[in-house]
Amino acid sequence: MATELLMPALSPTMEEGTLAKWLVKEGDTVSSGDIIAEIETDKATMEFEAVDEGIMGKLLIAEGTEGVKVNTPIAILVDEGEDASNLSASGPAEEAAAVEAAAPAPAKVPATAAAPIVSKSVEPDYPAGTEMKQQTVREALRDAMSEEMRRDDSVFLMGEEVAEYQGAYKISQGMLDEFGPKRIIDTPITEHGFAGIATGAAFGGLRPIVEFMTFNFAMQAIDHLINSAAKTLYMSGGQMGAPMVFRGPNGAAARVGAQHSQCYAAWYAHIPGLKVVMPYSAADYKGLMKTAIRDPNPVIFLENEILYGKSFEVPVMDDFTIPFGKARIWREGSDVTIVSFGIGMTYALEAADKLAEEGISAEVIDLRTLRPIDYDTVIASVMKTNRCVTVEEGFPVGSIGNHISSVIMQKAFDYLDAPVITCAGKDVPMPYAANLEKLALVTTADVIQAVKDVTYR
Repeated sequence: MATELLMPALSPTMEEGTLAKWLVKEGDTVSSGDIIAEIETDKATMEFEAVDEGIMGKLLIAEGTEGVKVNTPIAILVDEGEDASNLSASGPAEEAAAVEAAAPAPAKVPATAAAPIVSKSVEPDYPAGTEMKQQTVREALRDAMSEEMRRDDSVFLMGEEVAEYQGAYKISQGMLDEFGPKRIIDTPITEHGFAGIATGAAFGGLRPIVEFMTFNFAMQAIDHLINSAAKTLYMSGGQMGAPMVFRGPNGAAARVGAQHSQCYAAWYAHIPGLKVVMPYSAADYKGLMKTAIRDPNPVIFLENEILYGKSFEVPVMDDFTIPFGKARIWREGSDVTIVSFGIGMTYALEAADKLAEEGISAEVIDLRTLRPIDYDTVIASVMKTNRCVTVEEGFPVGSIGNHISSVIMQKAFDYLDAPVITCAGKDVPMPYAANLEKLALVTTADVIQAVKDVTYR
């Protein structure tokens, strides 16, 4: 009995391909597992393996034929002794062959630039029509902490220069005047000491907000963060937890050297028992800080010194909060998914704008929280675009992007048309010299090139 061999789909998104080469001829004996043809797409050349056995009765599509639709019959396999001379395909193959024979050669059309693709932004965190105001990240953080301190008397802020100096970065400006020195507390320069005091206060039922002048200095206190705050709820069988926030600038600033420029996102995201937040916009800083202060678990709230003075629209609402584990789609797209967080969003969005001018439609996702991560939004986007680039400022080894790539491999491998590329900082301590520091950081150009690599442009 004759068996039609159909043009295979080499990926979930493949619609057609080129039958590049036949590796058998009519009359050859074919066994299951034999490689009988090579199929090409715009992405790769794949071998077509027989799953049945018999005699190759008829080759319906000539090698070199382009635009062969998936599931089109390309050959007929017959049993030994069966006459193949009068066999024909059930329909699509004859039509394809006729079209191939009769269609004139396509006229050459002069190349033109692809039309820009406009993506729309998505804003899911507050109702449409909500009044908005312009605020810097600095102001949004101050408002979030002040609102929560008015709401809950157990909340207090402590750290170096947070009171009399009104914050090393003026985040706590005006808060000492409103709340007094018992709730806005200046500490000595001893991160190990005041982080330990705050952790004990959290064990006792208070809700401390601990400001580190930079998260690089938090390494002096990391035992309190990891071994005490993060683990006590589990180790006490739920009897005692640490509802507290550790916050401060994280990552590179500008020419502050290797010991003041490290991104700790992946470090803290590695630890069960912690929640880790790294926002980009002022609205996200405000909504997520309020959620962090109310959370019953210790929260690592990673800020960025470069973003403190940047202005964004913030909703005017009595109580604006954003849940953890909910990513934000900043713009929709169809060709590639760009996943980022924190200041990495600067490069992701700039790249998306420039790529749109070249006709490449990028979907940009801001994770916002790194523990928990909104995997569902990322996976759904990759299933749509079939490509992914991750962007972050930290080191490449053991990065958040590496983790995202692993999850995509497990949950959306069959949807990928290209490898996932991680754009990250260079694998060197941050240089002090301005020209070298620029080379060590991820750039918009890096993101654009990565997108072009995965879209084969």
